[in-house]
Amino acid sequence: MYKNLFKQTAIYGIATVLPRMLSFLLVRLYTNKLPTNEYGDVSIVMAWMVFLNVALSYGFETGFFRFYNSEQNKENVVSTSTISIFWSSLAFLGLALSFRNSIAHAVNVDSSYITYAIWILVLDALVVIPFSKLRAQQRPMRYAVIKIGNVIINMGLNLICLLWLPVFAQNNPDSFLSSLYVENFEVGYIFMSNLIASLLTFVVLSPDYFKVNWHIDPILWKRMMKYGLPIFFAGIAFAVNEHFDKILLEKILPANVGKTQAGIYSACYKLALFMTLYATAFRLGIEPFFFSHAGNDNAKETYAVITKYFVIFGSLILLSVVVFADVLKLMLLDNPDYWEAMKVVPLIIVANFFLGIYTNLSVWYKLIDKTHIGAYISFVGAAVTLGLNILLIPMFQKKTGDGYMGSAIATIAAYGSMMVISYLMGQKRYEIPYDMKRILGYLGVSITFSFVAFYVFRENYFVNIPLLLVFSGLVYYGEKETLEGIIKRRRRTKKMEI
Repeated sequence: MYKNLFKQTAIYGIATVLPRMLSFLLVRLYTNKLPTNEYGDVSIVMAWMVFLNVALSYGFETGFFRFYNSEQNKENVVSTSTISIFWSSLAFLGLALSFRNSIAHAVNVDSSYITYAIWILVLDALVVIPFSKLRAQQRPMRYAVIKIGNVIINMGLNLICLLWLPVFAQNNPDSFLSSLYVENFEVGYIFMSNLIASLLTFVVLSPDYFKVNWHIDPILWKRMMKYGLPIFFAGIAFAVNEHFDKILLEKILPANVGKTQAGIYSACYKLALFMTLYATAFRLGIEPFFFSHAGNDNAKETYAVITKYFVIFGSLILLSVVVFADVLKLMLLDNPDYWEAMKVVPLIIVANFFLGIYTNLSVWYKLIDKTHIGAYISFVGAAVTLGLNILLIPMFQKKTGDGYMGSAIATIAAYGSMMVISYLMGQKRYEIPYDMKRILGYLGVSITFSFVAFYVFRENYFVNIPLLLVFSGLVYYGEKETLEGIIKRRRRTKKMEI
């Protein structure tokens, strides 16, 4: 069981890590080619797109797994969810295109960026159920190939449009390809590349629409909406926690400062990528697993073990990334104009670690069909995010000129509060025997070592590498029995095979 879980998590991890790593290389390209305020434009539009991505799937992604595993007629689940998202996406397309100029004015960006964003959002929404179907049917390899292909195409087009095309147009002004080059349209090329990649992904998965039975079950649809709407509201709240700080930086700070701070904050925020990838890959593998094993007698003990090892590996990732943060910035973010916000990196990585732990802890309300509780917890996090951002951004801007530090503190406070609330509520309604002594021990030591390494001994590798080794030794000592048991079983299995 564990072997199958980690095998799928590894494949989903590759499908998540590799595309995001390639995407992160694009951040290096963008920060090299764009001034900080223009990268701020990209960050702000992308932040709004996250909200609309959540809105256009309205909880049906998680709802699909729930009902696909519980319903006898699985094709009915596929057709009902597919048709629902298809028509809602088309309705959004027509409405959003009609008001794109008003939206552009409200967001304070060029209307062409909004047009691209609308089409990207619709195409991405139309592949939500086909991708979910691949995961539910345990076809991680096809899922991975399509996801990776999307990012390779996106990255290739970005490289062509931002690096090759300007040089080619300058050297060959009379050629047809030169006519495709528009000066000072770098941000537009970024969204255009994304749009083409999303379109090709939809084309690859479009056969699902020809195979589906175009019949919607109204009773099942209502049940799925009832299950999914709390997840939708929770997703909106998550989007507030994750991305609204970039929007607030632009809105709260003076016009000549807001977009610049949003740009440098967003760029350094990306160094939390490794923790985000780990948590996302784990979630993609674990979500179908939780539902499919919910009926087992030892399900709660299994969930407890999984959470402990999530914390162990997450703690190692946290400390490793923080210790080598200044090496990673040279590889992934080499424009010094953006380094000013590096001070937020440990806070953002810890915040995303808390979010990953919360995701593991949140299994209880999904399994007892109380997804509205997740929405309530997320609203608490969103309230913390909004309140602290509004309070701390102007405060830090006035004292140090770093309004984004307020956003970083708000993020860690929001995810930390959600993690604690979910644990306390879960133990009352669906008690899981977590090994809290070791979980809190690993978590506390890794965070302490990380803050000491970055804020006291930053770039002093004679101190920081030993800190990493000491923590690794503590993990080995604490899990020695389990590790030795695994090694013995592996040896025994090999002998039996021989």
